[in-house]
Amino acid sequence: MKAMTKSKAGRGPRRSTYRHGDLRRALIDAGIRLAREGGPDAVVLREATRRAGVAPNAAYRHFASREDLLKAVRASALSALAVRMESEVAKIRTGKRPADFARASLRAVGTGYLRFAREESGLFRVAFSGPFDAEPTADPAKAGQTGLNPFQLLGAALDRLVAAGVLAAERRAGAEYLAWSAVHGLALLMIAGPLHRLTAAQAHAVGQRLLDVVERGL
Repeated sequence: MKAMTKSKAGRGPRRSTYRHGDLRRALIDAGIRLAREGGPDAVVLREATRRAGVAPNAAYRHFASREDLLKAVRASALSALAVRMESEVAKIRTGKRPADFARASLRAVGTGYLRFAREESGLFRVAFSGPFDAEPTADPAKAGQTGLNPFQLLGAALDRLVAAGVLAAERRAGAEYLAWSAVHGLALLMIAGPLHRLTAAQAHAVGQRLLDVVERGL
């Protein structure tokens, strides 16, 4: 008997659209696009599967619920935020005195945070749409290229202030919560509050003044 080149049902050889692991990534990417368009409420599992080009049931091999997908998208959003903060720090000119670099570093992480909130408001809202453990985490999905998440990047900037003698060591404890609250509050006012009509230049100016206040108040 000749070797069969088709399946018993007469169909061609079965072909999988996604290799192992690809479907999960495709669903997360679709969720990220949905988040950019409409924030956390837009991240719907059925719509993500439609955009990924697969049947809805296929998604349940990777995500048991819409909340599971949202958690994965949230981790990606936090990672993207961390990368933006890191990119601002990378712009600091080398050769600065330690105190000047430390001040510039704190300003850079705050500037990156605010710019991300304005330019990626959907992802920003998703990043903080659920419980976020602010304590250090080893989860690489929430980290930037340095391996630090947004909260840790802020903590590192504050530690540099202490090391450079700009911030008294006895005032370091809890400083990240004060700085984060101020900057996050302004971010929300600019993307979903009374400051949403500010131009990019106005938003930048307000943000820099707030960062001045944060540094002086620590």
